Amino acid sequence: MSELLEIQRRVAAAILHPLTRTETMPRRRQDGSSNVREADALIKPNDRLSSFERLEIYNRQYWFRLYSSFEEDFPGLKAIVGNAKFETLMRGYLTDCPSTSFTLRNLGSRLVKWLEEYPEHVEPRRALAMDMARLEWAHIEAFDSGEEEVLDADDLAAINDNSLLRLQPYLRVLELRYPVDDLLIELRNESGSSDASSNNASSARKRKHVRRVAAVEPEEIFLAVHRHENSVYYKRLHREDFLLLKGLLEGLSIGAAINAAFAGSSLPDDQRGAFLHEAFASWAALGWFTRQNSN
Repeated sequence: MSELLEIQRRVAAAILHPLTRTETMPRRRQDGSSNVREADALIKPNDRLSSFERLEIYNRQYWFRLYSSFEEDFPGLKAIVGNAKFETLMRGYLTDCPSTSFTLRNLGSRLVKWLEEYPEHVEPRRALAMDMARLEWAHIEAFDSGEEEVLDADDLAAINDNSLLRLQPYLRVLELRYPVDDLLIELRNESGSSDASSNNASSARKRKHVRRVAAVEPEEIFLAVHRHENSVYYKRLHREDFLLLKGLLEGLSIGAAINAAFAGSSLPDDQRGAFLHEAFASWAALGWFTRQNSN
């Protein structure tokens, strides 16, 4: 290993180390080693700052950027659990699941699984909070995922029960216990006022958030999260729509996906043909069917 690479790795290790609860660089790391000695070995002091203080600037900037990005990605979750619990949740998650990607887009990729392991962070509104975390991550994936060439009319006319229909990589389908789509839209709209708003206005928005969350009643919904012209949209689905799309996303043939969609369905047999025709026509118009295999 070159001397430069070794220095880079040591500096990176110091910068990536979590901050203390007072948002300062810890003088001693979790493994017992000293950040003060490491700073002295790597960085020269100047007439205003010690080596440790100079390294601390980068350590704090890195973590403040992570915190800011995480808060921007999960405003709905923050509104549900409250500011104090969200702060603890965020620090715990980012410590256990540090960024391993070149892009902050992936920062929350392990959040849902982490919350399933540590549900105390989202009590007492666990089910509501989990639904919101799933929706907000699906929103990120829908916005950033790729887009494939859309099937044309001739392609669609050639499909049969044994065909495999591929769907756009950005499409996500969710089965939820709460109408968090409406809640998230309202929360985002309420937070969209000018940055120049007064503290009183900010406090009023927070009170509205609390009332809005408290008013949410359980409601089973099925949702498609998709993208159109660089904007993300939420589309409510029937149970049969959801199961059909879920089957196609899992790689089932059209016939098998249709059978899964109507298993246990209360939709009368004589209405199923029209239901499928309307569903496939709508999804084709939205450009969800693709030529390429979507991974």
